[in-house]
Amino acid sequence: MLNKFLSIRHLIATVAMATAAVAAQAACLDNVVMVHGNTGYPSDWNNTVTELKARGYVDSQIYRPNWGSKVCAACNNHGSSNTSPVKSSLQSAKAASCTGKVDVIGHSMGVTLAMKAINELGYSGYVNTFVGVAGAQHGLNSCGVYPWNVWTSTCGSNGLSIDSPLIKSVKGKRYGAKMYSIKSWIDEVVCMGSCYVWGSHTSNIDSQNATYDFALGHFGLQRYTTTTQASLLMN
Repeated sequence: MLNKFLSIRHLIATVAMATAAVAAQAACLDNVVMVHGNTGYPSDWNNTVTELKARGYVDSQIYRPNWGSKVCAACNNHGSSNTSPVKSSLQSAKAASCTGKVDVIGHSMGVTLAMKAINELGYSGYVNTFVGVAGAQHGLNSCGVYPWNVWTSTCGSNGLSIDSPLIKSVKGKRYGAKMYSIKSWIDEVVCMGSCYVWGSHTSNIDSQNATYDFALGHFGLQRYTTTTQASLLMN
């Protein structure tokens, strides 16, 4: 009877170890860096984080840098004080990644901020998937064309004026092995004046693998496309 009991315990222990091994293997996913938009907060990604956790991610695999003023949108630009938190998250995510790669998703100004950070670190080869949600890689019509009609820091040389030095620095480059954009033609922020900049929707990413359109506003694109976001990050 004792031998039978010990055999059962051994069997249970073996099954538990095998299950743990499978779970550990399944949990090896690219770490994800999520960059919020202008005057935003890391918590703006809560819906996306919930979706990722439902698909097997854990908190330690998700990095959400906190950057910029929360009360003065016009004060924020792509300077070092704002790129530094993003670069630190990218470095930490890469160092802790079980795959050696990271995935990056940005919303609004967080898209171009992530692009600049990746450029400065030389990390494009370490990014598996890059997703831009409601970004403005080509600049904003509401900011005008650089160097004219530049009213704020956000629209300045290190900001989102069309053809600004910042915009020119992030165009035509790779930000990962796969690049996707999520956009809207009724985006009240990036489409103010027009969605088009030099013939392209400004949220399109140069050489993107695909783009996904939704009839949602600027902030709805972040909050309500989480299924698409998660599927692309896991692609």
